[in-house]
Amino acid sequence: MAAISKRLLLSDLVSSDKIDQVPSNYIRPISQRPDLQAVSHDLPIPLIDLHDLFGPDRGHVIDQIGRACRDYGFFIVKNHGVPETTIANVMQIAKQYFNLPEEERLKSYSDDPNKTTRLSTSFNIRTEKVANWRDYLRFQCYPVHDYIHEWPTNPGLFRDHVAEYCQSVRGLAVQLIEAISESLGLRKDYITGQLGKHKQATQHMSFNYYPPCPQPDLTYGLPGHTDLNLITILLQDQVPGLQVLRDGEWVAVDPVPNTFIINIGDQVQVMSNGRYKSVLHRAVVNCDQERISIPTFYCPPPDAVMGPAPELVTDDEPAVYRQFAYGDYHEKFWDKGLAKENCLDMFLAT
Repeated sequence: MAAISKRLLLSDLVSSDKIDQVPSNYIRPISQRPDLQAVSHDLPIPLIDLHDLFGPDRGHVIDQIGRACRDYGFFIVKNHGVPETTIANVMQIAKQYFNLPEEERLKSYSDDPNKTTRLSTSFNIRTEKVANWRDYLRFQCYPVHDYIHEWPTNPGLFRDHVAEYCQSVRGLAVQLIEAISESLGLRKDYITGQLGKHKQATQHMSFNYYPPCPQPDLTYGLPGHTDLNLITILLQDQVPGLQVLRDGEWVAVDPVPNTFIINIGDQVQVMSNGRYKSVLHRAVVNCDQERISIPTFYCPPPDAVMGPAPELVTDDEPAVYRQFAYGDYHEKFWDKGLAKENCLDMFLAT
């Protein structure tokens, strides 16, 4: 059996130790391994053009977003308003960061999930029994001025390019949240109005790095999971790896240049009273190519009270979920880890 890895970061294990088999602490039980052949490429995720979101055809775009949230939980957007140069710059910075020397990257290393800027590996190494084939730099990014001093200064333009990207993507997130709210028949400011006394969503993002893997059928970059937040805006490079569960079948979400992949999180499922679905998705790895993805997580603040919108609760459709503080949900999600069972099951109405 392969030895247990000893290095803090997977990327350094792969690059320095020249491994030719997956270390034992990354190997999934047989029943939990990915079947890389049983993946569909014939069920494309909806591609939505946001060009008319503020034009005369806004209603049509809203309807498309609503159908995607109901039927898929995922959709892809183009003409989203984030400049191509901003996207290219942040992807280049991510690649440069993971190519820095080990000692430079480890300046940001921590295994504490509560630290607002940290480099780590897998998901939550304090609690998990099997590691995931991933390193990541995770950091809070709203308000930018509250956190930018914590971010790395190497590569040299890290803070400039990442701050520009964060602010631009936040504008997109606000537009999408308003559109999702409208698609449910609610006021467009309904969801933002539920975000606590300051009515400001928090925001954090990750640089995910998936090195080449000698035995990709034994492990995951990330196993199947849902996102705990409101929505996630994902930028991925041109290496496939994201897969979404639809009608019991894993569907590959292949990269499309200059687009973002959007998925609704658990809190939108709650607020929609289960009409919209936060669906399982996963990241698989490959033998030959490294992969980078950059998710931005748009989240309620800890004091926000989550629950179904009253307008969506009727005698025929009673409340599916009880009310709860998002901070409590966040704590249970991290304690639970990336289990296949949805954390939302712990918050069902009685």
